[in-house]
Amino acid sequence: MTGIKAVLWDFGGVITTSPFDAFNRHEAERGLPHGFIRSVNALNPDSNAWARLERDEIGAEDFDALFAAEAAALGQAVRGAEVLALLSGDIRPRMVAALDACRAAGYALGCITNNARIGHGAGMAGNEAQSTAITEILARFDAVIESSKAGVRKPDPRIYAMMCEQIGVAPAACVYLDDLGINCKPAAAMGMRAIKVSGEAQALADLGAILGLAL
Repeated sequence: MTGIKAVLWDFGGVITTSPFDAFNRHEAERGLPHGFIRSVNALNPDSNAWARLERDEIGAEDFDALFAAEAAALGQAVRGAEVLALLSGDIRPRMVAALDACRAAGYALGCITNNARIGHGAGMAGNEAQSTAITEILARFDAVIESSKAGVRKPDPRIYAMMCEQIGVAPAACVYLDDLGINCKPAAAMGMRAIKVSGEAQALADLGAILGLAL
């Protein structure tokens, strides 16, 4: 017996492909330094434009200008609107199948996502069809916490505690998957089994090993 009762998932970069791939392509097309967009978002991570957008403290128009100012301070001309257009990833069918397998095995499911009130729906989809598909995926979860609605974002430990309270499961009885190590650290510190997702096959193998499931 593993003692695990719930599997908690990030959305972008886990259930869908990572926006970082789109960032890399955009940087290459624009002649920007590799990793530049992420470097802007990593500066002042609690108070920069990105953090404020995900806590719904500013809207897309303000983000456009504030991100541009942050990028300019680092020597590049990048509007925030360019970044927002890159956020919608592609659904990973094997991850959706894993959700169903976990549900069938009796595990509670939770989703903790840093997002913004842009695009269509919680997944910030680029069109209505994708939004519908994402809505169908989100319906599989017992609870979904969106940073833009909660007013708190990962890696703030409060958002993980909020999820545990909503699903009624102690942190030590949870597995948490996220594509960012900085978001995995608070989960692990609380006692969760944290899986840093670097790829679909790796994530499913790691999760399957913990749960004793073939994913």
